[in-house]
Amino acid sequence: MIYLDHHATTPCDPRVVEAMLPYLTQHFGNPHSDSHEAGREVRRAIEQSIDSMAAILNAPRENLVVTSGATESINLAMRGVLMHPRCKRHQVVVCDTEHPAVLEVAEDLSKQSIAGGQPIEIVRAGVHPHDHRFAGQVDLDQLRAAIGEHTALVSIMWANNEIGSIMPIKTIAEITHEAGALLHCDATQAVGRLPVDMRSADVDLLSASAHKFYGPKSTGLLVVGNGNRRVRLRPQIIGGGQQRGLRGGTLNPATIVAMATAMRIAIDDLDGDTSRILELRESLWDRLSSAIEGLQLNGIDWREETSLRLPGNLNVRLRDIEGESWMAATPDVAFSSGSACSSTEALPSHVLLAMGLSESEARRSVRFGIGRFNTTAEINSAADQLIASHQKLVG
Repeated sequence: MIYLDHHATTPCDPRVVEAMLPYLTQHFGNPHSDSHEAGREVRRAIEQSIDSMAAILNAPRENLVVTSGATESINLAMRGVLMHPRCKRHQVVVCDTEHPAVLEVAEDLSKQSIAGGQPIEIVRAGVHPHDHRFAGQVDLDQLRAAIGEHTALVSIMWANNEIGSIMPIKTIAEITHEAGALLHCDATQAVGRLPVDMRSADVDLLSASAHKFYGPKSTGLLVVGNGNRRVRLRPQIIGGGQQRGLRGGTLNPATIVAMATAMRIAIDDLDGDTSRILELRESLWDRLSSAIEGLQLNGIDWREETSLRLPGNLNVRLRDIEGESWMAATPDVAFSSGSACSSTEALPSHVLLAMGLSESEARRSVRFGIGRFNTTAEINSAADQLIASHQKLVG
């Protein structure tokens, strides 16, 4: 199978596995056992890993909390802010195209109240439509109108997992902080694919998952504060007092070392990987668009706005068949119709609907995610198979 679904997950880099394995077999001590060297050596490895990741993200190392992944990080960020007993504001602002991990937490929060008894209110900001130059980016005018004196938290993703749109995070941070609110960024698709600098962007809370940048699944992080303002969170997992009491539980040295290794490799190889992946995307688009009549691009056109779309992202809309049919007819190419976390539901993409596409147009769309280990030969083979299966379906 040719794997072109790197927004859903990435394969673990062999170099990451090599770094991880000793902490499953040889160095297995409990990092919270300070009474012996077995525990201390593991703790040192964890501290070095956290130092490395904090430096890459330009964040205070003591503010990095290790979690089971971005979903837990998002829950801790959003619930933690609104449920803190000293939170006096009751409003959360999100974008229409956020990942379900954000939207579903927001929906659940809307059924609850802050400590003072005020019901939590969720306000949504829209995005630019599909035919706009900045298609899929949050509409900053709508965002300004949504944020007010009661806004406690704004949650906007750094880059979209379906259409690859990169958000103007620094500007969003300025708008958010002018109103006295905090900014949370789901940076799951950005970390490892883009330079992410928490201090420069002035993001207050940042979530990420290792398995999106060639690390293991079930490990992630939340950075709580960038040093510019205080961030208070109510813990969601308690017991043991680990990680300054923000997230209880014994730390897993193997996955933490692996996550730090994966992040370091991603940053060290970023320029080379990006250049090669851009070429592969261009090749796939050229092959498909020249052979499939009426094929259209969803999202920002990278040929006009080169820096505003994730390098490996390609989301296209067919004229005559649904994406699900195309996937079923091309079993040896792995691609998708949208977010992996909502693909079990027979619903059109909420991201594409938010951009103004019809339900039919959304159902005729698919997403390709090109990654580090894809080759030119694979892209050529995938294009051949995709073109052949499309021709067979349309007769």
